[in-house]
Amino acid sequence: MKLELKPFDFAQVAARAGLRTDGQPLAGPNAAAKPAADDAASFQVAIAQALRAVSEAQNQSSHLQQEMQLDNPEVSLEQTMIAMQKSQLGFSAALSVRNRLVQAYTDIMNMQV
Repeated sequence: MKLELKPFDFAQVAARAGLRTDGQPLAGPNAAAKPAADDAASFQVAIAQALRAVSEAQNQSSHLQQEMQLDNPEVSLEQTMIAMQKSQLGFSAALSVRNRLVQAYTDIMNMQV
């Protein structure tokens, strides 16, 4: 098996990402460019909201399970099972995102400069 490495063209990669070679967006003067701090803050807010939603789904699922065990006639088995599946899917998705972020961080830290 022959492994052939091609030269890395930074300008081409930057253009695919929608950036100039100096890191600025290719967007014209009409587009509002956000500072990097705003992007980081919006990512942090998005992650916090997603984790909060997963936590609320798990809390609702636990509450419905308890009500089902106490034979509450207002809580159905179907409602409880759906809530359990939603919380399980949300947790699995959050865990996958966390694993990807940790892997990306590890990859970046292992890069040679």
